[in-house]
Amino acid sequence: MAGVVEELVKKAGGCAVIDGGFATQLEALGADINDSLWSAACLITKPHLIKEVHMQYLEAGADVIISSSYQATIPGFLARGLRQEEAEGLLRTSVHLALEARDEFWKSTLTKPKPIYNRALVAASIGSYGAFLADGSEYSGSYGDNIMAEKLKDFHRRRLQVLASAGPDLIAFEAIPNKMEAQALVELLEEEDIQVPSWICFSSVDGKHLCSGESFGDCLQILNASEKVAIVGVNCTPPQFIEGIIREFKKQTGKAIAVYPNSGEVWDGRAKRWLPAECFGRKSFDVMARRWQEAGASLIGGCCRTTPSTIRAVSKALKGRDRALISLESSESV
Repeated sequence: MAGVVEELVKKAGGCAVIDGGFATQLEALGADINDSLWSAACLITKPHLIKEVHMQYLEAGADVIISSSYQATIPGFLARGLRQEEAEGLLRTSVHLALEARDEFWKSTLTKPKPIYNRALVAASIGSYGAFLADGSEYSGSYGDNIMAEKLKDFHRRRLQVLASAGPDLIAFEAIPNKMEAQALVELLEEEDIQVPSWICFSSVDGKHLCSGESFGDCLQILNASEKVAIVGVNCTPPQFIEGIIREFKKQTGKAIAVYPNSGEVWDGRAKRWLPAECFGRKSFDVMARRWQEAGASLIGGCCRTTPSTIRAVSKALKGRDRALISLESSESV
């Protein structure tokens, strides 16, 4: 499974670019995501906007685009009055929209005299149990005393089966806030014998621990033991912590490392607005991305409040303005 990732990183010139904030861009296109399903609501109401966001990130230079299924869960869809088969169909749609965008963009790229893109991979997103609860526990990792690993496996099982069967290149478990859920996901990958390479990315609020307060080291031991997990990393995390996290991960794992932090902006709950990022000082996101690559990250992108402009800058910073990003092997593989 690591071979897929190694090939991707190699074709990208040593560091692949992940896309950016999805809900952020849906809102920019006019979508209303004030919904318990968050951005996944657009799978029901405005799927064309989802495809448009994927296209924008591909044009920006993303080597990996992530499906709109982070908050898409079967229980969540059932609560909206959908039937089981409809809920599962929407999960498949999230992957198919990304695949369609990727294939259409790649076809158009091959018609250009000097193509400058790689054929992107599609990662099917799976958010944490806390993301489904939407009660703040995705930021604390505290699910309560009655939630055990078996319940988490039961919660994720059918969604994982459906998404894996939809044809993605990767499975992306995103913003996992505690060790118990990481353990449950690794066990689930084995139990279901998932053949799609997976990544598991944690979230952190202090750069030293998961949101739960548990150590990265303890969690990485679990991931290191799994051949199903090809990539480890962090997302939905303040950018000022990323370089230190990468260096710590490099000491404790031989797996590829992915990082896609937030923009650095801070939500002011009282004023109901985002405050400008101050954590970079005079450094921009793309300048920091070069530091993250030098520290050892193999995949770099953005999460909340990052945009196609952010990813375009990151792509140029990591790959260079003049170097063709597409390899001969990429063309021959189509």
